[in-house]
Amino acid sequence: MDDLSRRSLLMATGVGATSLLPGLPDAASAQAVSAGPGPSLKPTHRIRFAVIGLDHPHILSMTATVLRGGGELVSVYAVDPKQIRDFRASFGDVKLARSEAEILEDTSIQLVAGAPIPDQRTPLGLRVMRHGKDFLSDKPGIVTLDQLAEVRRTIAQTGRKFAIMYSERLEVPAAVKAGELVKAGAIGRVVQTINIAPHQINAPARPAWFFDRARYGGILTDIGSHQADQFLYYTGSKSAQVLSSQVANVSHKAHPEFQDFGDMTVTGDGGAGYIRVDWFTPDGLGTWGDGRLFILGTDGYIELRKFADPAGRKGGNHLFIVDKKQALYMDCNNVALPFGPQFVADIVNRTEIAQDQVQALLAAELVLTAQQNAKPAPFAT
Repeated sequence: MDDLSRRSLLMATGVGATSLLPGLPDAASAQAVSAGPGPSLKPTHRIRFAVIGLDHPHILSMTATVLRGGGELVSVYAVDPKQIRDFRASFGDVKLARSEAEILEDTSIQLVAGAPIPDQRTPLGLRVMRHGKDFLSDKPGIVTLDQLAEVRRTIAQTGRKFAIMYSERLEVPAAVKAGELVKAGAIGRVVQTINIAPHQINAPARPAWFFDRARYGGILTDIGSHQADQFLYYTGSKSAQVLSSQVANVSHKAHPEFQDFGDMTVTGDGGAGYIRVDWFTPDGLGTWGDGRLFILGTDGYIELRKFADPAGRKGGNHLFIVDKKQALYMDCNNVALPFGPQFVADIVNRTEIAQDQVQALLAAELVLTAQQNAKPAPFAT
């Protein structure tokens, strides 16, 4: 890529003026740029939606995303007083529905968002779709292959959406920018993705279901669903399979059904992928996890430090891109998040701009298959 083409690419992807990046070796020849917000993402459509199930706090960001996209929050149904108080602390004196049925039978509601205990997300989504509404689930939206088969059947029967909030791509500005760069050809054809997704456990604060594999689905099903989504998206794979997987409970023997380590290797018609997930983030990091993504292309590579930079840069959304001519560091904190407005528009227009339904369920299928076939890691015995 010549200098003119490079400047055109950076302008097209919203990158501002450059300056030398302090603190890196001269040999790196790295420059620092600020990624611009990108196209205007004002809501173009309006919908009425409700929330059922507040068991995971992800529901707060999910609700905020739909509101940002043009949703009108009609009501919420839950039974735990603390969960209701926390939800109302974020969204005001939202109407508390008397029952789930009150929401499902309200024909003015077009979407239900939910984050109940993971094994209850598919059953809720099935009821929602059978009542003529679309469903937005926290991840993992599906915890068994039998549930996945029923979701696919119900989508075909009802024509409704079973969307899954893979927030580590959809709601992380650096991940959005990485997608823009890949689509613009900044690193050529993608060959492989590597996802490293450590999490902080904070065990005393976790509910009992968090440690019950039948309820949360296992570590690959749970955390790995984010990473499988990214593998498919960045490689552009339409079909894929699991080559190997392993899981372990290394340090939480008091909870024998819990898994604190897992990894899997996948391949697709668009590239290869490796995924590692764990619950070993140390307190010294200062945040819940140092999520990293590596995207290898034929003409360069991209690395994301999504949530932290232990080397000293503040905050998250750090993107590094290296091509044949130079190395760049991009601060992606100002990148706009398209999912909310796109998803609301999809509900109205019956399109799939925000999330490809087949791809979302293929990501679930990959981690469910990896989880089912995972071998016990020998180092944990």
